[in-house]
Amino acid sequence: MELIGKMIEAREKKGYSQRELAELSGVKQPAIARIESLKSTPQLDTLLKVLAPLGYTLSITPIKEK
Repeated sequence: MELIGKMIEAREKKGYSQRELAELSGVKQPAIARIESLKSTPQLDTLLKVLAPLGYTLSITPIKEK
């Protein structure tokens, strides 16, 4: 959920509409809308396609031990 919030924030910061992001990422606008409204859980490859035009990617980071 936090990830999707960051994705929306990045899209808005770039000034992209969902339609513009769809054109740049190759992911259809309705799919982006479903992801952003939390009605759909994106597959990893879809998420990477959407994040790339926003200037982001995913990474694996270790969990901090207590």
